[in-house]
Amino acid sequence: MQHLTTIGFDADDTLWQNEQFFRMTQHHFAELLADFAAADHLGERLLEAERRNLGHYGFGIKGFTLSMIETAIEVTDGKVPSRVIADILDAGREMLRHPVETLPHARETLTELAGSHRLVLITKGDLFDQERKVAASGLGDLLDAVEIVSDKKAETYRTLFARHGDGPERAMMVGNSLKSDVIPAIEAGGWGVLVPHDLTWELEHAEAPREAERFHEMPTLAELAALVRDIG
Repeated sequence: MQHLTTIGFDADDTLWQNEQFFRMTQHHFAELLADFAAADHLGERLLEAERRNLGHYGFGIKGFTLSMIETAIEVTDGKVPSRVIADILDAGREMLRHPVETLPHARETLTELAGSHRLVLITKGDLFDQERKVAASGLGDLLDAVEIVSDKKAETYRTLFARHGDGPERAMMVGNSLKSDVIPAIEAGGWGVLVPHDLTWELEHAEAPREAERFHEMPTLAELAALVRDIG
């Protein structure tokens, strides 16, 4: 009997590019408000707004856009020109239209594992946007299930791996975020595999649980199938 039966994958910056579009938009945001705030100060204020607003708007582009508008109002003492607000809204809509660029080894790895394990996409963010990206990625046919959740906690993984597999003890979660993908999956009783991305949102940073027996880190998805075989 296989010991590992189910593999969960994060989506953004694990299977396809995502954070780079946020960084590009934030750079444009700084240009729009260059007359009102320095870029580093503006970035700090925006991050503060995002942190405050997670409980209201959740993760994703729409919450990011609203946080940019809120920050623009704050740093200008309510004097931000309407044209700047319009430009911020346009930038948010452009993010929602960006093409999906799969990361190296994503398709090959999913294809190799699809025949032997249940593959579940577990992602945070806006429902419509994440559904769009799954469809545009061309990876949907390789997945047994797609779960778009409001947040990723240990209980999230217990529930989802029981729903789609044999429980977290026989499941693995693969992603670029220690905070959302790796640590809570290990806390739930599963394996947590970190595949770092060059760009990871500051609010997803955490200390790696290097003492945990079920923690693994690899440079790319290309090494995942070999790890899965080793676990058995």
